[in-house]
Amino acid sequence: MQASIKYGKDLMIYSILDNDLYKFTMQMAVLELFPDAVAEYRFINRGTQRFTEGFVRELRRVIDEDIPSLALTDNEYQWLKAECPYFKSMYLEYLKNYRFDPSDISVCLTRDKDLDLRISGSWHKSILWEIVLMAVISELYFSVVETQWKDYGYTQQGDSVADRYSSYVMDIGRELEANNCTFSEFGTRRRRSFELHDRVIKTLTGLKTFSGTSNVFFAMKYGIHPVGTVGHEWIMGNSALVGLRNANLFALENWAGIYKGELGIALSDTFGSDAFFANFNMKLSKLYDGVRHDSGDPITFADKVIEHYRTMGIDPLKKTIVFSDSLHAKDALKIKDHCRGKINCTFGIGTSLTNNPDFFRTSPPLNMVIKLHTVNGIPVVKLSDDEGKETGDIDALRVANYIFGRKGLDE
Repeated sequence: MQASIKYGKDLMIYSILDNDLYKFTMQMAVLELFPDAVAEYRFINRGTQRFTEGFVRELRRVIDEDIPSLALTDNEYQWLKAECPYFKSMYLEYLKNYRFDPSDISVCLTRDKDLDLRISGSWHKSILWEIVLMAVISELYFSVVETQWKDYGYTQQGDSVADRYSSYVMDIGRELEANNCTFSEFGTRRRRSFELHDRVIKTLTGLKTFSGTSNVFFAMKYGIHPVGTVGHEWIMGNSALVGLRNANLFALENWAGIYKGELGIALSDTFGSDAFFANFNMKLSKLYDGVRHDSGDPITFADKVIEHYRTMGIDPLKKTIVFSDSLHAKDALKIKDHCRGKINCTFGIGTSLTNNPDFFRTSPPLNMVIKLHTVNGIPVVKLSDDEGKETGDIDALRVANYIFGRKGLDE
């Protein structure tokens, strides 16, 4: 059942729930296990787009004036309680009293017109900023810096960009449905705008193979399932607090201790999949419902997962791989064909649903991330199965790559 939601003034973030589910599930876990931990996150621009002083001023205004006004409503509280039973009452009360603190954020324009944006504060407080800020940065870029995209020929006479884009997304959804390809929407962080994101969810709702969205606000609005696994930051943070070499093991054990088998998809590539499988022992392989792929070749990864389960004496057809690495429909169909009869698979599709580069040909989405940089002053890293996705302090990356046997200290 859809929720009746009315929009107020012109905002880019309308609700505290306009965020990905895994930010809330990780927040509860951090609050319970590491309440005193202090975190720092940093913005990383992997693309060629640059920003302006006017952009930074407006971003600062949104951070200072709009976002701190967000608060959990009574309806949202009751919906979370009913739809997400894994959230403990203690946490829901915490979230009801939570407010974004703009003093957590520092932001300025660098000499080469990039953003130097940092988030710092208690880990459990600062954890919700990442997706919210990325959604705002993306929408602001396309309304303050790149302002001509609506006139680039995306519309036909009598149509709006939103109308044309909705039709484009429906074609993607129908192709996936026709091939019995189960998928969910993961595109909050790089959406072109709140409006287009809303239209995407509205368009996809009702398709038989559309299984939900990572965005909790839209899940509530459209009466669909909020979905999510766990973020790299959970494993990265555990590496600083309980040890790097077996951080996957500690993080998986800690997560299972909090959620008791629910939310049971394990993220595999924080320090490379080889390090993950070295820690993914019999207990965890049986306990977790499956794994998520987020970097490296998906076909090679699928074969590696299947072989891992078979070695453990576990039927791969009782497990699931969630693929989520910059997917387009054609990628999902190819992967599904490879996995057929071997292991279950589903797909988390993000930017190609909420800001598709093939549709916005002359105005591509931002290629950006915000990643955890330190916990309690200790540098943390993400190695990935794709070297281009590595993040973290240069020296910390050297040490981590050495510890996991990926490179020598001098490489």
